[in-house]
Amino acid sequence: CKSKRSAGRTLRNIIPFIEDKLFLKVNREKTNVSHVSKIKFLGHTFYRSHGKGRLRAHPTSIRKMKQRLKQLTSRNKGWGENERKKELNHYVRGWVNYFKMADIKSLLRNIDRWYRRRLRMCIWKQWKRIRTKGKMLIKLGLNKWKAWEYANTRKSYWHTANSFILKRTITIHRLRQAGYTSLLDYYLKVRT
Repeated sequence: CKSKRSAGRTLRNIIPFIEDKLFLKVNREKTNVSHVSKIKFLGHTFYRSHGKGRLRAHPTSIRKMKQRLKQLTSRNKGWGENERKKELNHYVRGWVNYFKMADIKSLLRNIDRWYRRRLRMCIWKQWKRIRTKGKMLIKLGLNKWKAWEYANTRKSYWHTANSFILKRTITIHRLRQAGYTSLLDYYLKVRT
């Protein structure tokens, strides 16, 4: 509708049609007239781009998704790698499939960076001992001296997960090989 008054008139005319002709019940509390950008519908929100209506994930849905990923990648979960991988992949695929019609490509690119950092943190925590960390870093292609220096770091798991060394050794490619599903990769796969 072009105006709020016009939208109100349309609402008054369409409610009797929905209830009397289609025999559906209209929830009067949830039914209202508002701007398209203020509406939340099944976790989606709407916006206009070049004169067309478009979908995106609502900020509440994004926040809930990040909270769930945070729970699944919690260092204190006590899961083995296979169980964590299975739960994460299941959740990522479900979320992306639900929101695949929305414009979320750039959002997923940003969340993927954060998600990979969470995964690196889990892996770093899983290695536990200094000796194991050093051996694994050497195995991943780091020179011996640098690997042992970094294995002895006293920085927090979260801080270490964002370091140049872990980004260089536990790469996107290696995470894919290990079986972790990237949100953006899966979204691009589903959209094609």
